[in-house]
Amino acid sequence: MEQNLNGRWKLYWFPDSSRQVAEPEKLCEMDIPSAECTVPGNVELDLSAAGVLPEDLFRGMNILEAEKYELYEWWYERSFVPEAPQDGESVILTFGAVDCIADYYLNGRLIGHSENMFIEQRFDVTEKLRYGESNTLHVNIKSAVAHANNERIEPLELSVSWLTSSVSQVVRKAPHSYGWDIMPRAVSAGIWRGVSLVYRPKYHFKYAYFHLCGIGKEKSEAELVFSAEMGAENAFTHHRMVIKGSCGGHEIYRDAKIYSCAGRVRFELDSDTLWWPKNYGKPNMYDLTVEMYGADGRLCFAESFRQGFRTVELFRTETVCDGGGFEFRVNGMKIMAVGSNWVPMDAYHSRDAQRYARALELAEDIGCNILRCWGGNVYEDTEFFDFCDEHGIMVWQDFAMACHFYPQTPEFFAKLEEEVTAVVEKLRNHPSLVLWCGDNEIDSMVSMFTPVKPSVNRISREVIPNLLRRLDPFRPYIPSSPYISDEAYALGRDYYPEEHLWGPRDYFKSSYYTTSKAYFVSETGYHGCPARVSIEKFIDKDKVWPYFDNEQWILHASEQHGDPSRTMLMHRQVDELFGRVPEDMDSFVTASQISQAEAKKFFIERVRAQMDRMGGVIWWNLIDGWPQMSDAVVDYYYEKKLAYNYIRRSSRPVLAFIGEMEDWGHPVLISNSTAKPSRVSVKVTDIASGETVFTGEGEAEPNSNARVGFIPLMYSRKGMFLIEYKADGIRAVNTYLYGMPGFELDSYIEWMRAADEAESRL
Repeated sequence: MEQNLNGRWKLYWFPDSSRQVAEPEKLCEMDIPSAECTVPGNVELDLSAAGVLPEDLFRGMNILEAEKYELYEWWYERSFVPEAPQDGESVILTFGAVDCIADYYLNGRLIGHSENMFIEQRFDVTEKLRYGESNTLHVNIKSAVAHANNERIEPLELSVSWLTSSVSQVVRKAPHSYGWDIMPRAVSAGIWRGVSLVYRPKYHFKYAYFHLCGIGKEKSEAELVFSAEMGAENAFTHHRMVIKGSCGGHEIYRDAKIYSCAGRVRFELDSDTLWWPKNYGKPNMYDLTVEMYGADGRLCFAESFRQGFRTVELFRTETVCDGGGFEFRVNGMKIMAVGSNWVPMDAYHSRDAQRYARALELAEDIGCNILRCWGGNVYEDTEFFDFCDEHGIMVWQDFAMACHFYPQTPEFFAKLEEEVTAVVEKLRNHPSLVLWCGDNEIDSMVSMFTPVKPSVNRISREVIPNLLRRLDPFRPYIPSSPYISDEAYALGRDYYPEEHLWGPRDYFKSSYYTTSKAYFVSETGYHGCPARVSIEKFIDKDKVWPYFDNEQWILHASEQHGDPSRTMLMHRQVDELFGRVPEDMDSFVTASQISQAEAKKFFIERVRAQMDRMGGVIWWNLIDGWPQMSDAVVDYYYEKKLAYNYIRRSSRPVLAFIGEMEDWGHPVLISNSTAKPSRVSVKVTDIASGETVFTGEGEAEPNSNARVGFIPLMYSRKGMFLIEYKADGIRAVNTYLYGMPGFELDSYIEWMRAADEAESRL
């Protein structure tokens, strides 16, 4: 049972330590600003609702007005009447997540303290509640900035940091909060996930851990490892555990004796009910019930689970080498991974939950079979992973560290150990979760900005893997993304097996992109301007156009220090592709979105053309977490850019596409990213002339490419091919822009419309 404590609370605020409120009773004795607030929530959103801050913090320059509250402290207050527990139940006061330095009071008495915004906080209040009468709960949140200013920052931590001066390393708070190239500075505070009283039965599992330990020719075995808390320790002898489950028409049943508080049970599973990633089979999920019976045969308790079973391996070599690679293998099969980096849903994370459904539907629709949960973010909640389980979307999960060198002290290690333990125990049963990664780009930044090896980082090399060996020993782990081993560090960047391909962000077919030897691209992107309808929602009317020397455009390129470089990046990319930059807004938006769309398409198809040696591409990124000019293909208001449809085409499991120029022409290719052979017929038409330049067909074996033809052409020609194809009875279209920049914008728009019309006729 659970009693919800969300909804209307009261919020007090004042500059940190200025009032010296040491206990909740002092709040009503002092002249302190207060207002009604909402839980889950963020304090800035509550101040907006109260009229203290602007109504829309994401419009114009408004986000800057929230910065003055970074040095405030906050008191949340709520009264409630708790329901009485049943016989043997414990009452656990549970906070889904609190940001960030917090003390918790029940009826005026301190009951706990936390310093981590990512993890659930639980307090046993069974003996502390007054049942049948009103109780008062207070949460005091101190300034994370003030707290961090009292911590020592070492030279290596300052040298390896996204920011010129940073306190973000020492506090367990989302790294992007302090400002990023994709997010504003929003050093928030708040009870940002739900609050409840959880009534825990006397008999229950402390944990239940599922692991598929092997696959045979006809059967596979799964092993359930569990630990049960059932009252007195001597009550654990001669108990029985019964496992019942079904998936479609397949049933499992296992009855086993348990002689202690922990044990394991093996049971057989039909191999055709394994969980598979998207494009490679069904994401089969079992409905399971685990029943525990006492020595007297009486049912003590039962718990239900929704669970998929699969094996996962990351085949990875330390360097680019003969026979090397970086690829996921699920149930023994290589998976061509094509998907998006998953970045913050919102700068104010209490709004994340309401954005999940639409964002995840977009990920499914656009064709992602993998999402990389980026290390500058928070850890997403169960709803996110449940969706990925049910839809066959693999999840690469970074731990929440990015682009900073974090303290190498016993005290900080202890903070990380608490966090990693909580996150792993919460998420490890999800079959969609295929990889733990220590952090985002810390190895890269150490190698670029210091003379030391990335392996100096004890967090990613010792602390995290030691915990994973204990908590989740059967799932792959890499220390960083990209991970730079000592061997790779000695050889240089050309030998990194996994890469983030950002570079100069010049022409998307420049040598920086085309000569990379990496086996896996886990970040790569290209800017695209949002639609006018979206820009007019977050830029003030007098600042909508032009973008030159425009402080609001600069700020909404997530640049809070006035640097116009990221705004001008879109300008240069348009100039690169079309040889000119339109002067009117609508044409500029269109040209920018075209340049982004062609770039993202190329990045994906370049990887798929090398399926024999490459393991996948995770492009940057699906959707914005605040309104901005960015690499996202869906803006904050859910308006799709042109790149969305281009990526959707290029991510089809069976794809017909045109390879790059070689020997006076272009090859016609089929990429089959599935577990079955595919027969494909292809027709290629030059859109401008209407001439059919190729017809043919071919068969691609599972997880392989086939070359089905060749189109003679010269670099001096410019145009667009329409590729119409039929794969396994399904018709689809693709395009290929041939020739060298600059292209005529008006001509491109005509070609694009013709392709869209052809697709609409399918």
